Amino acid sequence: MIFLNAAIIKNEAISLLCDGLQDNNYINVSDYTKYAVKRGLRNADGTGVMAGLTKICSVEGYYIDDGEKVPKEGHLFYRGYDINDIVSGCQAENRFGFEEVIWILLFGSLPTADQLERFNTYLAEMRELPDNFTEDMIMKAPSPNIMNKIARGVLALYSYDDNPDDTSIENVLNQSLRLIAQLPSIMAYAYQVKRRHYYHKSMYLHPTKASHHTAEGILNSIRSDKTFTDAEAKLLDICLMLHAEHGGGNNSTFATRVLSSSGTDTYAAIAAGIGALKGPKHGGANHKVAEMLDSFREGCPDITDEGYVADHLRKIMRKEAGDGSGLVYGMGHAVYTLSDPRAVILKEKAKEFAMGTEFENEFRLLEHIENLTPALFTGVTGKSKTMCANVDLYSGLVYKMLRIPEDLYTPLFATARMAGWCAHRIEELYTCNRIIRPAYKSLSSHSEYISLDKRDKNT
Repeated sequence: MIFLNAAIIKNEAISLLCDGLQDNNYINVSDYTKYAVKRGLRNADGTGVMAGLTKICSVEGYYIDDGEKVPKEGHLFYRGYDINDIVSGCQAENRFGFEEVIWILLFGSLPTADQLERFNTYLAEMRELPDNFTEDMIMKAPSPNIMNKIARGVLALYSYDDNPDDTSIENVLNQSLRLIAQLPSIMAYAYQVKRRHYYHKSMYLHPTKASHHTAEGILNSIRSDKTFTDAEAKLLDICLMLHAEHGGGNNSTFATRVLSSSGTDTYAAIAAGIGALKGPKHGGANHKVAEMLDSFREGCPDITDEGYVADHLRKIMRKEAGDGSGLVYGMGHAVYTLSDPRAVILKEKAKEFAMGTEFENEFRLLEHIENLTPALFTGVTGKSKTMCANVDLYSGLVYKMLRIPEDLYTPLFATARMAGWCAHRIEELYTCNRIIRPAYKSLSSHSEYISLDKRDKNT
């Protein structure tokens, strides 16, 4: 008999209960094949099950020839516009581009100069959080994880909305623009509160500036002296542009669309996206890359030497080093095969900023990981797999060079992805109009219900 104390549950009792959980929740992997169930909504070749249609984004990393998956260079399109062209166009004109990306994702076209100027002004006016929101919703309940805190902040905004449950496109667009504008402030303030409560360091809350673009506002809010260079702000701006959207099939966007399909409010749907992005298999992967690099610094005699790096990579793959998962974080992607266009752009910018600085050796290490991992994976596992660096491999180094604390790596991802989530929510509400409800095959057998006094007391 297991007795549970309402105040303190003994570890032994938890262990026994977990044994029951394991016995009754394990499903043999072979059963998925037996019943033709596509685990993780993935086809046998790793491609995603086609679950919807979208005009917002196209992620391309392979093509199908006679039923076979054939690798190709990766491409990312926002509403048909190549991300490389968007980034290079903004760089050529020496201007910020994230706000333009928001416009493209929401409205589907390139803004005119006048439209973009008015849009920037509109977003700036929306950045201020509601009265007393910072004190009541952020400062009073510090969180050890910023992602959970911004999810709570987004849910709390429901209470400050005069019409939170209206799912008309006009209202959802208004809510979306406010979330896009306000999330950087929620993120920054949540981090400052964590600094004070968990790190026992000074907390500084800087007011927003209407003249700032989003990237400038973020650097202004997280740096004690509020100073940054134009080059730093524009580098962060590129990161925001690259993280803004990645198709309807990625985990957090699909979560947002699933909730949106139920007819729920904007805040609940977006909070689901934030929760999904937090996971280490999704947006939280950049944290895992940082942890992996610590493993190299501790266990690799020279992180710039290919041979030493290769030896340590083998240990990671054999689960002898790193976090024991056998995964090389920052390598491989569900869609991209030969290249991830976001990683290509970030690598170029990382090299530009790292060369000749104290970050050069870390950049060299990342290059070695990128170049060595595919062949070593085949050698260690005996499996041949086409893989490339993904966006997480170099994003952490870029953030590090920008003096952005690791606590904010994934929250910055969420700040950028808010634009994509909102675009997909609007598309789901406006065009799909059917609740997402896939089927599950039940493997449980029928059991006879036994009255309480006749049950075996030892079970």
